[in-house]
Amino acid sequence: MFAWKDVDFSPQKVDTRKLEKLANKIVSVSKRPWTIMEVCAGQTRTMLEHKLDQIIPDNINLVHGPGCAICATPLSKIDKAIEIAQQDDVVFCCSGELLRLKGSRVDLLEIKAGGADVRVVPSPLDCLALARKEPDKKFVFFTIGFETKAELNALSVWQARRLGLKNFFLLPSIPLVVSVCNKVLKSGQSPVQGVLCPGEVCAVTGYSNYERVARKYDVPIVVSGYEPVDLMEGLLACVKMLESGRTDIKNIFRRDVTRDGNKQAKALINDVFEMVDSDWRGIGIVENGAYSLKEEYAAYDAERAFPLTVESRPDAEFCIANQILLGFKKPTDCPAFGKSCRPSDPQGSTMVSNQGTCFTYYKFLHDQEH
Repeated sequence: MFAWKDVDFSPQKVDTRKLEKLANKIVSVSKRPWTIMEVCAGQTRTMLEHKLDQIIPDNINLVHGPGCAICATPLSKIDKAIEIAQQDDVVFCCSGELLRLKGSRVDLLEIKAGGADVRVVPSPLDCLALARKEPDKKFVFFTIGFETKAELNALSVWQARRLGLKNFFLLPSIPLVVSVCNKVLKSGQSPVQGVLCPGEVCAVTGYSNYERVARKYDVPIVVSGYEPVDLMEGLLACVKMLESGRTDIKNIFRRDVTRDGNKQAKALINDVFEMVDSDWRGIGIVENGAYSLKEEYAAYDAERAFPLTVESRPDAEFCIANQILLGFKKPTDCPAFGKSCRPSDPQGSTMVSNQGTCFTYYKFLHDQEH
């Protein structure tokens, strides 16, 4: 059992009094061992940064799900982006965080230094505006994100078709959280008994689609926020459901999430995108795992406009990212963690992004121990 006085919290302001009360409540209601997965990378970061794992009882095992869209993006997609960026008359646009995302050999920043027209552009609508100003160039917007980014991407493509633009293309990687939750829980002998679901994603999608997942696998799912108190409230709600045998969904992020989500956003997304089976790096094929542009918007699909063949290297054979993402192991179980696999030299999906589970462990555990 933890000793509250021994916990050295992050210097950021947290309501330690409320956290202590929530921790004590979890202790009082949890009688049996439980394995609970927080799906979102932002939740994992909060857990470790604020040392919440140190103030919960030892019988609660926290595992960390596949909630980083960059980590989920196949290396072949990144390699395709780098190849497209090097084509004649292409202006390749993306957010700054994607410039250092390593492909099999190089990253976008390296080819930019070599003369490719790669620009930091904050949104697809900004890229669309640039395409209107320079009709002799082909503008490609590379975007990676969960359902929260889908609406803006859909709007850009919808607007491009309305304007009749011929030089704007979208290269999206939009993996779907609910689909990968289904994949995690259906994996053979999954250790996950309860799930904390990301409130930000559910603000768009709603949580009705998670009700089916909870019923199918007899697992309680709690829609939670990202602040320390939010997560502790989510853990408490999940433990209560587990102890009582309830396998339902509970929304404790009521300030932003409703059952049906943002109906207007969903209508636009469903007009432009369709769900397709997709490859999640570190996991494999996920049924209905990502959004893809519908046939009527195919003219704006960068992969169709630039049918290039790329050869991508596999992740290191020793990488256990698959086991981490499915909840069977933690980064510290990998013998390469912090040694041959580091943020400066990532060997698998969970280390390639600053939102990846291994990266987060390295930052908040490994760095503090060395």
